[in-house]
Amino acid sequence: MPGAFITLEGIEGVGKSTALHYIQEFLQDAGIEVVITREPGGTSLGEMVREWLLEGTHDKLPGELEALLMFAARSHHLESIIKPALDAGHFVVCDRFSDATFAYQGAGRGVELSFLQVLKKVVQGSLEPDLTFLLDAPANVGLERISDRPADHFEREAVPFFERIRNHYLELAKENKDRIVTIDANRSRKAIQGDLERYLRRFLKSCSATDA
Repeated sequence: MPGAFITLEGIEGVGKSTALHYIQEFLQDAGIEVVITREPGGTSLGEMVREWLLEGTHDKLPGELEALLMFAARSHHLESIIKPALDAGHFVVCDRFSDATFAYQGAGRGVELSFLQVLKKVVQGSLEPDLTFLLDAPANVGLERISDRPADHFEREAVPFFERIRNHYLELAKENKDRIVTIDANRSRKAIQGDLERYLRRFLKSCSATDA
């Protein structure tokens, strides 16, 4: 079976971390070599960007600067981790990728989408995830779930910020039905994992057919 690139997207509090661990275990049980990573992060450079961006004592950053930082870390991430793993035939599962930049810096911060498209083309070329799970829940639900932990740079934003992000994610899902699967995250863990398993089985079947 060839390598494949799977991403998870969604606003804060929708359960991406839990879903990622479930996907990892499902694929490993199927005998697939899995590389788990995240953005920003995944490499030493990416983790430094993540720590400074999310936890640093800086003032609010311009959206364009946030986007540049994200794509700089993404470039290193792709060349150091993602592409080598895919070339080796592994599955890469990444907590957020460029869809998040268009949602957070584009819809959330108001950065021009044309500017983000240029950065994406330079950094990614034609590379896109093979499958994206969008975990979706109302913004107020997600924020309530994380209300008992210290807020980071993004989590300090007001609800309308996350509503813009959520709406953009849903538009992306409509425009990319062949790639993005929307999962209702405002349900039980068992129900969410049932959907993940169903779509993963379908995806693995399509990968096997393509390889044949």
